[in-house]
Amino acid sequence: MNKKIFRSSFLTAFLVLITTIILILGILFQFFEQQIQTELESEANYLLQAVEKVGIDFFKGFDSHNNRVTFVRSDGKVIFDSEADTNNLDNHAEREEIKEAMENGKGMSIRYSTTLTEKTVNYAVRLSDNSVLRISRNQYTVVTILIGMLQPVLIVILIALVLTLILSSRVSKSIIEPINKIDLTNPENNDTYKELSPLLKKISEQKKTIEEQLTDAHKKQVEFNLITENMSEGFLVIDRDANLLTYNSAALRLLDITPPADGNVLVFCRTKEFRDVISKGLFGVKAESAMIRGERIYSLIANPVFENEKVIGAVVIILDITEREKRETLRREFTANVSHELKTPLTSISGFAELMKEGDVSEETVVDFSESIYNEAQRLITLVNDIIEISKLDGRKVNFKKETVNLYELAQEIISRLKDQAAKKNISLNLVGENTEVIGVRKILDDMLFNLCDNAIKYNKENGTVDIIINDTETGVSVIVRDSGIGIPAEHQDRVFERFYRVDKSHSKKVGGTGLGLAIVKHGAIYHNAKISLESTEGKGTTVTIHFDKSKEKK
Repeated sequence: MNKKIFRSSFLTAFLVLITTIILILGILFQFFEQQIQTELESEANYLLQAVEKVGIDFFKGFDSHNNRVTFVRSDGKVIFDSEADTNNLDNHAEREEIKEAMENGKGMSIRYSTTLTEKTVNYAVRLSDNSVLRISRNQYTVVTILIGMLQPVLIVILIALVLTLILSSRVSKSIIEPINKIDLTNPENNDTYKELSPLLKKISEQKKTIEEQLTDAHKKQVEFNLITENMSEGFLVIDRDANLLTYNSAALRLLDITPPADGNVLVFCRTKEFRDVISKGLFGVKAESAMIRGERIYSLIANPVFENEKVIGAVVIILDITEREKRETLRREFTANVSHELKTPLTSISGFAELMKEGDVSEETVVDFSESIYNEAQRLITLVNDIIEISKLDGRKVNFKKETVNLYELAQEIISRLKDQAAKKNISLNLVGENTEVIGVRKILDDMLFNLCDNAIKYNKENGTVDIIINDTETGVSVIVRDSGIGIPAEHQDRVFERFYRVDKSHSKKVGGTGLGLAIVKHGAIYHNAKISLESTEGKGTTVTIHFDKSKEKK
């Protein structure tokens, strides 16, 4: 802006200067020309009086100085000329000034030289005898005068240019200075040109609007980041070329990308399912697919983004459905296992009942069949009760109130209930610890500890041992059940707490049980916010630890 004002002021001053010089020269030239004409007219009138009195003899010895004097008869013949021989001059009757003087009493004309550098001003006056007296003077034209004055004019113009440059620079700076000092933070609180007041007011209004919009945009951005960063689902936004525009940390974590992420999203994940979903989304079609990466399963959803019916990008959602798929798998396995476990005793009961119905069975055999039917029915009742129990724990629909339970005393009760079962294999049951209390549901705690001890006996060796250790620590209470049994292979240790999961199905069939014991233990621990851990060595025994955290106990 400073340069623009400088150029404008400089050009304006320069044009004014040149125009002024031209006008002054023109006015001066016109003034001098009129002055010459006046002088010629005065001199002509003076000579007219003299010639009227003296006649042609007046010109004898006449010196006209700078002017040329010509005396012409009424027929146009020149009878005197102060600068030329009259014999060499042609008839002047048709000369403009002579002709005009004969008609009007006086006349004037201006004739230019062939080079246009000089002109002649002629003034003629008519005498009483119709003869004409003419006075002429040569004068330089404007062009000649300007050429003659070129050097001083150029010097003046140069000086004027320097002054104009200096003054224009100062003027432009003085004009710009108040504008440069405007405080745009507070546009309306400025002492500057009045003409700028409407603009500053508009800027102030725009500033307030922009601040409100920025505040709103920042708020929305914070809300957006807060929402997306707290999503467990991955969130990606890509443009039409699959370049990553924005994302959340969950997406980087799920795709195992090290932040910050930039560039084409297809570089981060090269699986066929991912590329297909991205391609379909950018093609304008909503796409869904499942992708497996390592041990995890992801659901991919791509939604195209349109602008004026043209695809400009896509939004990609990544869901970790590993646990859901595992639960679905477990549900199917549970359904199959429940069907199998229920079918087996029912088949036995149905078979025995059918034989008894035929009537060809002896009384002793009927007694044996009745015993078998009773045992299978008891097994069925136990299975159903276990399923009901674990279902309640799943839904946390236990109707019992929590109370203070002495785990040491509870362990003593369980040992007394299992001592006959342990005696059959000559297994010693040992209780170590002290009276320790926790807050919980006594029935669930009883089931948990009973199932652990029952398993320790079932899968133990002849003459083995089962140790029950109750520890009271600063952080909580630990219940440890340790046996010297057959142990659990390492590859099965992560799954033994699943429902109906059996390490050795043939051995499990021999020892009996529903396959839900450890699952009840697991869900009981979850219900009480306790942690459960297992250590086992094949052929040497198994140790299961349940740790009740005192800080998480709920009364």
